Amino acid sequence: MSSRERILGRVRRALADVQQDDTPYEQAVSRDYLREHGDRSVAQSVDLLAENLADYRAIVHRCTADDLAVTIAGMLAARGARTVLVPPGLEPSWLAETEAEQVPDRIESTPHELDRIDSVVTACAVAVAETGTIVLDGSPDQGRRRITLVPDHHICVVQVPEQVVSSVPQALERLDPARPLTWISGPSATSDIELDRVEGVHGPRTLEVVLVGDQSSEDVNS
Repeated sequence: MSSRERILGRVRRALADVQQDDTPYEQAVSRDYLREHGDRSVAQSVDLLAENLADYRAIVHRCTADDLAVTIAGMLAARGARTVLVPPGLEPSWLAETEAEQVPDRIESTPHELDRIDSVVTACAVAVAETGTIVLDGSPDQGRRRITLVPDHHICVVQVPEQVVSSVPQALERLDPARPLTWISGPSATSDIELDRVEGVHGPRTLEVVLVGDQSSEDVNS
């Protein structure tokens, strides 16, 4: 008997006393779990998102839509970025003030070519306040997954409040599971080796998030 047959046999024995029916999975599994923790206003959810992003060592900025281009240009200049990778559907006005060379994403770009890019700017699909998580779904203004994993500096723009949700269940309701979803909670980091934190292993070493809304404020952290 092969390992596969032994495993399947154990599964069959474990399910032998389970009553068989045609109830769809969506109905068979209870979905009455808590959808969010606490009762927050929209402004409080945005503040919680900023707090949790900063706790994960992301650098958080807030600005108005009118100030977005200047804000991004300042971030790129402060980083010393000479090149910035641009997804095909990114709003052109976002980079109208930067002096960095704008490099369009190309399917044929190799990892080595992407690694030579200083920064990348993207939008996002949704942001989760309770977990400080940014979700990308590969839409044209976010680009392919690899362009947010290889360059060492990622600037992600979040539209406030329309792209901010309180909890993961609320985020899942907005996302298409058939799309390539990338869940980002702070800069890439691991502590697998002797419990020493190492950043930039699985993605960008620096994550900057711009919360774009009606009101601007100083950076949440720097």
